[in-house]
Amino acid sequence: MVAQSPISTPSLSNITPSPAAKPKLLDQVRNAIRLRHYSLRTERAYVDWIRRYILFHNKRHPKDMGADEVAAFLSHLAIERTVASSTQNQALSALVFLYKAVLGMDLPWLDGIERAKRPQRLPTVLTVREVGMVLENLEGTLGLMARLLYGTGMRLMECVRLRAKDVDFQMRQITIRDGKGAKDRVTMLPVLLADPLKAHLQRVRVLHAADLAEGYGAVWLPDALSAKYPNAAREWGWQYVFPARGLSVDPRSGQRRRHHVDEKSLQRAVRKAAQTAGLAKPVSPHTFRHSFATHVLETGYDIRTVQELLGHKDVNTNLYPRPQPGRARRGQSPRPPVKPAMAYPQPHQLSR
Repeated sequence: MVAQSPISTPSLSNITPSPAAKPKLLDQVRNAIRLRHYSLRTERAYVDWIRRYILFHNKRHPKDMGADEVAAFLSHLAIERTVASSTQNQALSALVFLYKAVLGMDLPWLDGIERAKRPQRLPTVLTVREVGMVLENLEGTLGLMARLLYGTGMRLMECVRLRAKDVDFQMRQITIRDGKGAKDRVTMLPVLLADPLKAHLQRVRVLHAADLAEGYGAVWLPDALSAKYPNAAREWGWQYVFPARGLSVDPRSGQRRRHHVDEKSLQRAVRKAAQTAGLAKPVSPHTFRHSFATHVLETGYDIRTVQELLGHKDVNTNLYPRPQPGRARRGQSPRPPVKPAMAYPQPHQLSR
C-alpha cells in the first residue's frame, strides 16, 4: 500500500491577493462625483455628456483624445444640434471634470478652451395684477407652493426640498438650507400664508404617521447624517413639506421611501395657469422670484435687504432697478434695512 502524502496547505504569506477589477470609466465618474457630494442631477448630467462624447468619437477612450476632439464635440453641439450656450457650457464642464478629476490629466489646453458666451437676457417680471391672475388659477398644494415662491423669493428647488423643521411659525421665517452656492439663508414667512401652511403640514403629518405604521417613513438625509443619526430619517422635522404622493426607490441606496414632490408638476401647473389667465408672457415658477424682487423694491425697501432675501452675492441693478424714493441723496443716510416679515406684498392685494 502506497502511503499518501499529506495535503500541503499554503501559508498566508504565500498568498497574493488578486488585483481588484478596475471599475469602468463611467463608474469612476460616478464615484468621483459622489466623493465630492455633488447632487444626483449633476451626476446624471455629467455621465450623460461623457457618454455622448465617447460615442461621438466612435467609442475611443478619452485619454487617447485631446483638444481637437473636445472642440469638435462642442462644435457639433453648437452647429448641428443648435443647443443653447448654457447647455454647451454644461457639456464642457463635464469634460473638464472627466479629464481633471477622473483621469487626473491636468492638461493646459483644458483652460484654453473658450466657453460659449451666455446672452444677457432680461427676466420676465409680472405686475401685481398679473401675479394675482396666475395665482387665481392655482389651487391646492401646487397653489400653496406658487404663493410661497412669490411671497418668499425662493427658487423652485428650494421650495420643493423644504423640510418641516425649517419652517418657524413663531418667528415667521423660513430657513433655506444648502441653497445656491451651498449657503443657508433666512427669508420671511408671509403672514397670510401661515395658516394655510399649518393646515397643509397637519395633513402631511398624518401621511407620515401612516408611512411609519407601514414600516416606511424615512427620507433622504444629506451627507452622512443617516449614519450619525440613524433615527433622524424618520423624525417629523426632517420630512419634506411637500412630499410626493407615492413611495419611490432611491437610485443610489435602493431604499424605498417617500421623496419630495416632482418639481415638473409645479412647472406645468404654472404654465397652464398663465395660459388660462390669458398672459402672453412666458411664465415659469422662477418668474415669481423676479416679480417678488421687483415688487418689493417698488415699495421702497432697501436693495441690500432684497439681496439677502434672494441669496444673491450682488444684485444687477439693471434687472432690479432701485426705486427713486429709496435712493439716498447727498448728505442723507440710506434707507435702513427692513424686517423680513414686513417686506412682502400681501396676498389679499394681488387680485385687486
